[in-house]
Amino acid sequence: MKSLDIQGAHVLILGAGVTGAAVSRALRGHGADVSIVDEKKSASLIDSGLISLESASTRHWSFVVVSPGWRANHPLINFLRDAGIPLISEIDLAWQFKVEIAPHQIWLGVTGTNGKTTTVEMAAAMLKAGGLRAVACGNVGDTVIEAVLSEEKFDYLVIELSSFQLQWSESPEFATTAILNIADDHVDWHGGFEEYISAKVRILNHSEMAILNADDGIVVRSTQYWRGRKVFFSLDAPAEGELGLVENLLVDRAFVVDPREASLIAELDDVHPSVPHNVSNALAAAGLALSVGVPHSIIRNSLQVFRPGRHRIEMVMQNRGITWINDSKATNPHAAAASLMAHDSIIWIAGGLAKGSDMRELIAKTKGRIRAAILIGEDRELIGTQLALQSPSVQIVRVDADGAESGSLMEKVVLAAESLTRSGDTVLLAPACASMDQFISYADRGDQFVGAVKKLVRR
Repeated sequence: MKSLDIQGAHVLILGAGVTGAAVSRALRGHGADVSIVDEKKSASLIDSGLISLESASTRHWSFVVVSPGWRANHPLINFLRDAGIPLISEIDLAWQFKVEIAPHQIWLGVTGTNGKTTTVEMAAAMLKAGGLRAVACGNVGDTVIEAVLSEEKFDYLVIELSSFQLQWSESPEFATTAILNIADDHVDWHGGFEEYISAKVRILNHSEMAILNADDGIVVRSTQYWRGRKVFFSLDAPAEGELGLVENLLVDRAFVVDPREASLIAELDDVHPSVPHNVSNALAAAGLALSVGVPHSIIRNSLQVFRPGRHRIEMVMQNRGITWINDSKATNPHAAAASLMAHDSIIWIAGGLAKGSDMRELIAKTKGRIRAAILIGEDRELIGTQLALQSPSVQIVRVDADGAESGSLMEKVVLAAESLTRSGDTVLLAPACASMDQFISYADRGDQFVGAVKKLVRR
């Protein structure tokens, strides 16, 4: 993408959310005339140039910045594309600013269906512990454009990238990219699973090195013809040039002087929690850190103090032999499966918006661990039907919102769960679905669960 003239440009931003607001501030700060269109009519930007879809299609624009989530076949986008107007992403615009004001800055990218936020935060913590000026950004923390323009002058950006962002981005170049996993998600938006895979792996076209999950067959298959440097990681013993697990040790045979030897990254007990998918995240983060020269000892020290953020395998309470866990960020079947496989006797809270995902494989993989299921939300019967077919002994309780006070749905869910528990059980909120049918966000869903547990569960 050629450099765009921003001073005096007439720019249309599609999307008035977090990304749109950050782009608007950046463009206005550099002399652009900005208008914003959003079908949800964000109140916070109504006085900041918000216009209608109809008005957007009647003006001439210097270029258009498309926020994540806008479908490539949206009628307005089709109109703008046919009119020959450049369509770019926030990531593309951030890259242009980076080239102009921070040419030394190095970008590290992380994508995948699950584990992105934890891996990005882990990797950024490792870089900072190693004395590097680094920040986690993208879908976590600041937007990329805010990080580029920050007064802190970061030398490294560790960027969480969704398939939506990658679909629209053409310009950025990454020193190292990690692809954590690829599973059924957002197929309703992309139009099919293969299209979703393509959106993920296209990041490699702009990467020098890739940290890739050898335990994920789709990642291995979809990257087999890429000719950059590949460093695979897995939960098995690593071959030469790989990262992996030897008994209770995370080891490196990729970033060592002699790949016939192995260097210690960390012990399993250094990773919190040390469940399989989080150990995999730790290996990917370590690969990113090692690729920019962070020493093994610093990585281990960083892992020892790192804890995942809220709503990610979050321990809420343990009492009377029962464990309550909030994993509200498990918004698709792949993430939910990882949570379910970490426990043995589960009262499972699930349901919401499935985003086109199929629940058959999830139930087939985890049904032996589920003792009862409490189902909520619009697409809950996708789960209920598969449980009934594959594991009819599982008790299913369906809980509906009563439209009354805030939090009443999750309070009903927690009371229902507690009535089913016995010593040794784990009550696990890992919905396998998005939250927006009944909650503001996955964080809101998790907060309501945590609040209900602390308020209602007998101690």
